[in-house]
Amino acid sequence: MIPYKDDNPTKTTPFVTLVIIALNIAVFVLQLLSPRGSQQIAYDYGAIPQYILHFHSDQPIPAPLTIFTSMFMHGGLMHIGGNMLYFWIFGNNIEDRIGHVRFVFFYLFCGVAAAYAHALSSPGSAIPMIGASGAIAGVLGAYLLLFPSARVHTIVFFGFFVQVIRIPALIVIGFWAIIQFVSGLVGQGMLHQGGTAWFAHVGGFLAGLITIKLWLPRRNYTW
Repeated sequence: MIPYKDDNPTKTTPFVTLVIIALNIAVFVLQLLSPRGSQQIAYDYGAIPQYILHFHSDQPIPAPLTIFTSMFMHGGLMHIGGNMLYFWIFGNNIEDRIGHVRFVFFYLFCGVAAAYAHALSSPGSAIPMIGASGAIAGVLGAYLLLFPSARVHTIVFFGFFVQVIRIPALIVIGFWAIIQFVSGLVGQGMLHQGGTAWFAHVGGFLAGLITIKLWLPRRNYTW
C-alpha cells in the first residue's frame, strides 16, 4: 500500500511542515555534494547508539546534538522520498491541530524518543542512525489517535492490477505500525549489520500516540 493524500482538510497553512521538508531536502543535497562523502557525513553527524547513551563521542559535535542533526539526513532518494511523502500527508493535519510552535517541539520530541528507542535496542552499536523516520512515526501515531476515520487515498497492488482505494487512517497507519514492530522483532539479531532502525519507528510512533493529547491546545484538551 502506498498512500499519497488524505481527505482531511486543514484550516491553516502548514508552513512548519513545509519548512521541515525543505530543510530535509537541503541537507540531503548537501550530503550528496559534500567532498567528505555521504557515509563519512553520516558517521560525523548521525546518532550513534553507544555515543548518545554515554554522552561521549569523537564526532565533530556533542553526541546529544547528533540526535537532531540525524533527523535531517537520509541515505538515498527512496529514503527521503518516502519519508517526505508520509510527512506531507499526515504532518499538516497535526500541525493544524496543535499549532505551529507546539508542532516543532512535538516533532523533535518524537525524534528524540525514536533515537533512544533504537539506542536501547542496540546499546553497543557504533553504526549511525540517520533519517526523519522516527520523528515522522510520531506524527503517524498522533494522526492515528486524532483522525482514525480520515480517509487516505492509497495505491494498492493486486498482482498486476493497481487500484486506488480510500482507506481509513486506522487501517493504513495500523498496518504500517504492525510491519514496523514485527520487522523490529525479526531483525533484532542483525542490528549490528546496519539497515533499517525498526525500533526507532516503533519508539517514535508510541511517543506520538501516547503523548499527542498532552500537546493539544487547552480548548481542545478532552479525554
